[in-house]
Amino acid sequence: MRPGEQTINSPGSQLKGKYTRFILVVCITLLVDQATKEILMHGLSLRENLEIVPGFFSLTHIRNTGGAFGFLAGEATRIRTFFFLAVSGLALGIIVYLYTKLPPGKPWVAGALAMIFGGALGNIVDRLRFGEVVDFLDFHVGAVHWPAFNVADSAISVGAGIVFFLALSRKI
Repeated sequence: MRPGEQTINSPGSQLKGKYTRFILVVCITLLVDQATKEILMHGLSLRENLEIVPGFFSLTHIRNTGGAFGFLAGEATRIRTFFFLAVSGLALGIIVYLYTKLPPGKPWVAGALAMIFGGALGNIVDRLRFGEVVDFLDFHVGAVHWPAFNVADSAISVGAGIVFFLALSRKI
């Protein structure tokens, strides 16, 4: 072996693999999120509804100008955009920091952080493109609806759920 070369199991190659997996999960999450939104926007007009499971699940093309559950939806566009981009940027920075500090042997935490990062990035892309987020997954029981959401929101929720569960079970 020549000076400067790394073996397959060297710390440098493990580190490279750690970040490669992170980028891969982020890219897959972002790609699936943006692709599903594009398909929806080409298939359904704004506010159009396609019932998939009667009385329970529909695809509904809506735009969310606010945050979760419509937070800040009534504020001016510039204020909303600045606020959500600033908060999202801070969150992405924290996730990157936590990921760099994550010790080896924590694949569930690593995957969860990557899902959260990818989901946040998906909603940032929407805010930059449209000034709002495209939502379309509409679960309901009769007339009672859960707020519509998208793949990015799902990735954030699943990732946060994994982190929460692992924290409770003290496996972080």
